[in-house]
Amino acid sequence: MTLQDLTRRHFFSRCSVGLGSIALSSLLSERGLAAAQQKTKMQNPLEPKKTHFPAKAKNVIFLFMAGGPSQLDLFEHKPQLNTLNGQPIPDSYTAGKRFAFMDSSHRSNLLGTRFDFAQHGQSGAWVSNLLPHTSSIVDDLTFVTSCKTDLFNHAPAKLYMNTGSGLFGRPSMGSWVTYGLGSECENLPGFVVLQSGPRGPRGGAVLWGSGVLPTTFQGVPLRNQGDPIVNLSTPKTISEPQQRQLIDAVSELNLRRLVETGDQEIATRINAYEMAYRMQTSAPELMDIQGESKATLDLYGIKDVRETTFARNCLLARRLVERGVRFIQLYDTNWDHHGGPTENLEKHLPEKCRDIDQACAALVRDLKQRGLLDSTLVIWGGEFGRTPMGEVRESTGRNHHIDAFTMWFAGGGFKPGLIYGKTDEFGFGPVENPVHVHDIHATILHQLGLDHKRLSIQSQGLDFRLTGVDPARVVKDLLA
Repeated sequence: MTLQDLTRRHFFSRCSVGLGSIALSSLLSERGLAAAQQKTKMQNPLEPKKTHFPAKAKNVIFLFMAGGPSQLDLFEHKPQLNTLNGQPIPDSYTAGKRFAFMDSSHRSNLLGTRFDFAQHGQSGAWVSNLLPHTSSIVDDLTFVTSCKTDLFNHAPAKLYMNTGSGLFGRPSMGSWVTYGLGSECENLPGFVVLQSGPRGPRGGAVLWGSGVLPTTFQGVPLRNQGDPIVNLSTPKTISEPQQRQLIDAVSELNLRRLVETGDQEIATRINAYEMAYRMQTSAPELMDIQGESKATLDLYGIKDVRETTFARNCLLARRLVERGVRFIQLYDTNWDHHGGPTENLEKHLPEKCRDIDQACAALVRDLKQRGLLDSTLVIWGGEFGRTPMGEVRESTGRNHHIDAFTMWFAGGGFKPGLIYGKTDEFGFGPVENPVHVHDIHATILHQLGLDHKRLSIQSQGLDFRLTGVDPARVVKDLLA
């Protein structure tokens, strides 16, 4: 007797009714089961969907620098900050403001940068000497120096940048995008997460969770060592026919339950089993970069194809785009440079820049030379920026800052060579063209052909969307 026969016997052995009732329930169950099977096949939740209007981009790669990179040491050239280094910042800047590790009455003094800045490209973008490779591609980038957010501690601020809310349980941007557009890849998840650095980002898996959306739209972290996903490989004692038989039996049980309850999470579970089965071949093939040319590996700065690095993840991101994956998010940790023994501006910020600089530039160049940059939106940034004031610690650092920070964008219909927004003489706050996190989200969705006001789901009597209930706008000045 096969495993499928056993599962059928188990199902019907639970019935203790007459023969006529058994026959009727069996007939109805089989008809419902056939309908459910057909419906599940026809309504794959990740099947590509129509956009609200013509899209400029099809895929997104979000390079997330977890911890809050210091815009004042990377992109914001502020000579006056250097001139007044060590002096108190005027009260007019800090009155009523809140910071993570200081307040307006016990603030630190202004802190100039120790790194050299120069203008680059035809755009004349200012970039510090910490990012020589990024400096070489500035004419392919769109800089926004006037980004603003609402939350100044790491986990809530990461949630806010990723989900549009500081509350747990809201869908991440990647989940919203795959919910709205589906995916063009049948053998890999529509939303993939890659991580580098000594630990995971503060906030954890909720940063790529699906929240009130079905779980099929949540991000799937891929590991760089061992199985790409834990327990993906089939045990050596199980043959492929046996595994196929098991999946078919479990799917049939799930389908019967779907007929009984109408719970769409069961349909998600069925599709997850099938996706996992297909990924046993596709995921290891994706992660094996030994077939890439030496020129490509050198472009990214990859010396060991087996080593887990941000550079390797950038190359994997390009490979995922080639395979049609809709949203790829790379988290790189330890950008929280307050000063201290492990994360300061003197030693550790230069180290982090060396980790990511060449690979970021290589990713943009690689996508461009392969004809993929126009349809792929690359985003670089963190959850917030850093203050113009230094922190009083044993080494140099800056506090969290929500009023002004820098992000850059490449491809996906953004206007290359643009520097958008302007901050005051210290880089404390915008004086021209402030751009809120919700504006960034609305603009990203717009380039994917999605109206942020129409992309919503009702749950518990409320309408949820990525941009929340506050006013958000598409920043059309950023678009080509």
